[in-house]
Amino acid sequence: MGEQTQIQTKTETPPQPSLPNSDDFPQNPSNPSKIPIRPQKIRKLSSSTPQSSNGKETTGPTKNRRKTAPKSNPQIIKPLTFNGEIDNALQHLRSVDPLLSSLIDTLPPPQFETHHSAFLALSKSILYQQLAYKAGTSIYTRFVSLCGGENAVCPDIVLSLSAQQLKQVGISGRKASYLYDLANKYKSGILCDESLFKMDDRSLFTMLSMVKGIGSWSVDMFMIFSLHRPDVLPVSDLGVRKGVQLLYGLEELPRPSQMEELCEKWKPYRTAGAWYMWRLVEGKGSPTNAAAAPIDGGNVHTLQQIQTEQETQQQQHQLQLLEPINGIENLGACIWSQ
Repeated sequence: MGEQTQIQTKTETPPQPSLPNSDDFPQNPSNPSKIPIRPQKIRKLSSSTPQSSNGKETTGPTKNRRKTAPKSNPQIIKPLTFNGEIDNALQHLRSVDPLLSSLIDTLPPPQFETHHSAFLALSKSILYQQLAYKAGTSIYTRFVSLCGGENAVCPDIVLSLSAQQLKQVGISGRKASYLYDLANKYKSGILCDESLFKMDDRSLFTMLSMVKGIGSWSVDMFMIFSLHRPDVLPVSDLGVRKGVQLLYGLEELPRPSQMEELCEKWKPYRTAGAWYMWRLVEGKGSPTNAAAAPIDGGNVHTLQQIQTEQETQQQQHQLQLLEPINGIENLGACIWSQ
């Protein structure tokens, strides 16, 4: 009995020691197993508890949802021929550019009037490509007569003409291929007058650049003189570059990047500013003389056209056909108002 009592006494479970406080743990324990686990922090919910769509409170965190931007209606671009737009353009240019303001005061307001279809205007830009104004006008007049009049110029008529017929009126083989490509894109439905008038500037450049012989300069001229877009700056046009050089007294012709920087303040009416640059060059750099410079049938002759005409005056019995170099870049502008 005594031994059993001793054994039972030895097997009894000793009392569990009390848990020590956190302050009792050593600062740098040697045994990692004795490191206590910190209790997980409980995030308190804000007073404004989010609610679900059925009105019940949601206890969990809500997922960030992407905010969809409100759909904006496409911007309607008012052409410069819209009532009051020319006045708005001149008021803006006067307020942002004192030098241009002085020029505006000495010249009549810009005029952008045309009754041509888009197809005819694009065909005309191809025909005037790299030619003196008089030479281009002579070829264009013969071309229109061959088609049966301006109203008759359409894709079907152009495609019905042979390269030999076009050559007889002074159109080179390369320009004939440009006309055929333009007509075929109209014929296939890639281009049409209605869609071109509705496109924004960037889409216009993309679509028209697909036509052989039409580059950035030709697209700019089309947007200015056919669509009357208000904010077009033809940075590759020699006449506009020369006008900016004269206006700001630059020693050299500004590069396209410089043109963008110098004319940035003209936005959103850079088209009107470009028009005054052509007139400034037409007046040989003098605002006073520019006011009295004649306009031939509503057409503004820019620097390159004037220089080319002077070179061809001694050979008026011949048409100097210059093949395009790098498309139709760096040319002077022709304004067709009839």
